[in-house]
Amino acid sequence: MKLNEQEVSPKQIFIEAEKKSRHKISEKVIQLFTPSIHTPSIEEKIDLQIATIVDKFLNTSNVNTNTNIELDSLLEKFADSKVPVEPSSCESYFKYLNDNVVAHSTHTSSPLFIGHMTSALPYFMQPLAKLMTAMNQNSVKIETAKALSFYERQALAMMHRQIYNFSDSFYTQHIQNNHSTLGNLTSGGTTANITALWCARNHSLGPKNEFLGIEKEGLAAALQFYGSKGAVIIGSELMHFSFDKAADLMGISTQGLIRIPVDCNNRVEIQAMRQAVTDCQKQDLHIIAIVGIAGTTDSGSVDPLEDIAEIAEKNNIHFHVDAAWGGPVIFSQKHRQKLAGIERADSVTIDGHKQLYLPMGIGMVFFCDPSLASSIEKQASYTIRKGSFDLGKRALEGSRPGMSLFLHAALNLIGIKGYEFLIDEGIRKTQYMATCISAKPEFELLTEEPDTNLLIYRYIPEPLRRVAVKKQLTETDNQLINQFNEKLQKIQRQIGRTFISRTTKTITSFGKKIPLVAMRAVIANPLTTEGDIDAVLNDQIQIASEISMSSFLSRDLNAITAATGDI
Repeated sequence: MKLNEQEVSPKQIFIEAEKKSRHKISEKVIQLFTPSIHTPSIEEKIDLQIATIVDKFLNTSNVNTNTNIELDSLLEKFADSKVPVEPSSCESYFKYLNDNVVAHSTHTSSPLFIGHMTSALPYFMQPLAKLMTAMNQNSVKIETAKALSFYERQALAMMHRQIYNFSDSFYTQHIQNNHSTLGNLTSGGTTANITALWCARNHSLGPKNEFLGIEKEGLAAALQFYGSKGAVIIGSELMHFSFDKAADLMGISTQGLIRIPVDCNNRVEIQAMRQAVTDCQKQDLHIIAIVGIAGTTDSGSVDPLEDIAEIAEKNNIHFHVDAAWGGPVIFSQKHRQKLAGIERADSVTIDGHKQLYLPMGIGMVFFCDPSLASSIEKQASYTIRKGSFDLGKRALEGSRPGMSLFLHAALNLIGIKGYEFLIDEGIRKTQYMATCISAKPEFELLTEEPDTNLLIYRYIPEPLRRVAVKKQLTETDNQLINQFNEKLQKIQRQIGRTFISRTTKTITSFGKKIPLVAMRAVIANPLTTEGDIDAVLNDQIQIASEISMSSFLSRDLNAITAATGDI
């Protein structure tokens, strides 16, 4: 029998099929990593598909803030945990992505989405994101980010100069000095705050005489050497939850956060802060840092930074300013005096994805003293060497992308005057919204004139408006208003026409602290107009009228009506 006439065994057939399958898969995978193999038509088709998805998403954002799909229905779309055996085609996967993820994503760029610190981005961010991904630089080390390391240092120096405004000779000396650190780029404001307090801790409990420092000997040994019974951080009761994380990570526990009460404008009470410092010193508690807030997350209020700076300087304590939200106000000639004292801070946090209008995932921390970050310096023989330009040696994070592309580009393409316009307009429109709210009987403004472009207010159901105007609301009244506002905000979010977030503000009434559920407006999107603000408030009024006609709170509101005599 001839060879080609011999029967092939099932095993041989299977082996040959497996070889062909592996070869086919290897070709598909290699093509994913080798653009030159693609025919231009395939690449163009994929680019067009993505461009169409992006265009549709951004244009839809001008209509609604969200789809009204229920969360239970949405999670069902992502319940399969099996990885596909073979590679899918890009076309089919991008269709899946569009139909299941993009279609039901929040339109943060919508001018009617004014409830979170996320908004529209400048158009040049999209092509920069593609460039950053294509370059795939790892900013931890000079060997994986050769030019980008110096580029990043330059961008950070530009922002440092806006905060501290030191001399030309200072920046000439430190901008590209590998022994100096003017600031760190991080994945967000949380990491920036943690980094700042880490530096403060290590510096204040550093090596001295025979003691090798907290880094080498630990917190317990450091406190014993310095004669302290514990360590604390002092700041406003409105400190961001990133400080809870920092206290936990540093081993002082969240009980080591001393939270100082705020006044009616949500600014820390300075006398109470002074007293807290005195009390800690009497109890032999080591104060790692005093924190001032430039733009609270809830209401955008700015602490009296000059006063806090004086307390810190008088007691030789690290002064950190969490300016994650309000930091860019320094670009405004009209409003920058609200941040007076920030230039006296030892460290400052600014979050790029907020009012610097950068994509999510970029924060920054700045140091007044370029040598401060040396207190957290680490080396590794295989990646970060002593004396190198490696950016990872004085930072919390290791591998990270070249996000400095966004910061550097924005500082140049928007500029000081461009940022000034954005800040001024945001505050102006927030003041417009405050005026509108004050003029509408349906709402109650919960802050005086806003420091920045955040605003908190609440809806007052009709039976309680007369009592509210007289400032005679009882604790029970406020509980009912809280329930109503919570329901109103949830329905508004679910419908998806407009969006306002909610928070809680604490007030003192009849000698008791009472929490108030508040609507929280964030007017940062430059595309948001006064008409959009009117539309958001009118949408809330319409939804509230429908709630009052429903069964929700009907018994409670009837009880209120009977008790107050209102019809």
